[in-house]
Amino acid sequence: MSGLKNRSCVACKKGDTALTPQRASKLLREIPGWKLNTETQAISRTLRFKNFYETMALVNALAWIAHREDHHPDLEVGYNRCVVHYRTHAVDGLSENDFICAAKIDALLVAHV
Repeated sequence: MSGLKNRSCVACKKGDTALTPQRASKLLREIPGWKLNTETQAISRTLRFKNFYETMALVNALAWIAHREDHHPDLEVGYNRCVVHYRTHAVDGLSENDFICAAKIDALLVAHV
């Protein structure tokens, strides 16, 4: 499991630099299952569940992580799926915070299984 999950997000400010595509690709290797969208400079993952209850349980856990890290994803929620998108608006692209939060979600999923 990635060492990213043990890190905490650091606030980004307008004008901070987004990750280079090379750095984003390297960090992506630490969070299997996530996809890099180079057009939108975002990472995303589709998570599937047995039912609505399990989906919402994950969404609530994600909300807790987002609040604690003060870094919030965009979510698409349906009956048995949740698509998680991370992108740091302050840098107009990806920051390490996106990868840190993705790793924390992955750790939740491992604990859930």
